[in-house]
Amino acid sequence: MTTIRLGGGQGFYGDGVDPVSDLLDAGVDYLVCEALAELTLAILQKDRQRDERLGYTRDLPQYIRAALPFVVDGRTKFITNAGGINPMAAGRAVIDTLKAAGVGGVPVATVVGDDVRPLADELALADDALFASVYLGARPIVDALAQGAQIVVTGRVADASLFLAPLVYEHGWAWDDWDRLAAGVVIGHLMECSGQVAGGNYSGPWWENPDPLRIGFPMALCEPDGSAVITKPPAAGGMITFDTVREQLLYEVHDPTRYLNPDVTADFTSPTFDDLGDDRVRVSGTRGTPAPATYKGLVCTPAGWAGEATFAYSWPDAEAKARASVGWLRTRAERAGLPVEEWCEEYFGAGLYHGPAFARDKAEARAAGWEPPEVLGRLAWRTADPESAAAVGRGAGVLGLSGPPMISGFGRARGGKPTQLLGLEAIAVDRDLVDRQVRIDLAQS
Repeated sequence: MTTIRLGGGQGFYGDGVDPVSDLLDAGVDYLVCEALAELTLAILQKDRQRDERLGYTRDLPQYIRAALPFVVDGRTKFITNAGGINPMAAGRAVIDTLKAAGVGGVPVATVVGDDVRPLADELALADDALFASVYLGARPIVDALAQGAQIVVTGRVADASLFLAPLVYEHGWAWDDWDRLAAGVVIGHLMECSGQVAGGNYSGPWWENPDPLRIGFPMALCEPDGSAVITKPPAAGGMITFDTVREQLLYEVHDPTRYLNPDVTADFTSPTFDDLGDDRVRVSGTRGTPAPATYKGLVCTPAGWAGEATFAYSWPDAEAKARASVGWLRTRAERAGLPVEEWCEEYFGAGLYHGPAFARDKAEARAAGWEPPEVLGRLAWRTADPESAAAVGRGAGVLGLSGPPMISGFGRARGGKPTQLLGLEAIAVDRDLVDRQVRIDLAQS
């Protein structure tokens, strides 16, 4: 196989599943679903706290069902990091999904080893660490494919490495072929956010999308030399242009000359983009240097509890009313001695004054007699315990009839129940410490 066709089937937990069918119908050798972000891991941790069998993205079975006919007949292989912080449970969920569909004999590989809590002593992890995950690279996925896996489920593998792995496996790239590895990382970075490279979230003329109702996810036609054509299924909406591709290239990039990936350090200033027309952009010429000596890790610890309340008021004096209600709630809590460690006040709409010649500041707007038609005041707070967080907002409903006039909405997040806050800290972890514990669990449905 010379040209490898990759499909970007997911960009985040909760992304659309419907666009996957267009990728599969157009013909992709690999459907790659990138499901994780740092926030996602925190969300999955809360799931696992409620039920130890969770901790993976629960929309994974939907993607498996969508791809299943193409996986069963050998047209497509499936790769995802939807395993989150519980990849073994995700692997079992995949097996259960296959069995429920009456499918047997499909090899499913689960990659584990990104959890570094077993290395707590070596890494001096906090005793209250809820999870500690490192960003693995493409190697274990390549090993899983070499063992015959048709579906590969991982935990925290770096986004672009999910796409690099099939290229290394199919094209036989060496692990020190830095230019080709960097080319694969650039391709993966362009593909990892699903519809974003295809005109989604585009800051240019986004309205030129020919069919916004039929979301378009991207495809990459990848050659052995590391070049690729970024495109999309002809039937889908969206658009692939020089501008949509270069905008995605700079997404979440700090130093474009040294993009640190577990497999290689890629120079994002080196590739050339050629717009071929008809939703096709060729990427070539990427250069790379050796991979970093460490993996990036992410440690999650408890960070207190949060509560919030909102007050919506209409004209006249909407901002003053909102500020009065927020001030009432905050002052009452302070006088009661509630142990609030941090406050946050926000006033949505208060900065959106309009008037003659689009007044430049609030003072000018007020002098001209202009006021916002509605303002939403939001007060949020952080405490060390859930009881204190709940106590701050308790009783605020009295303002409905006893506060400023013309309230048009009052709310407390999650019905007034406090939310546990999680702190995330990035760390660097020696590669050898991690690699010695990475393993692949291969099973069949």
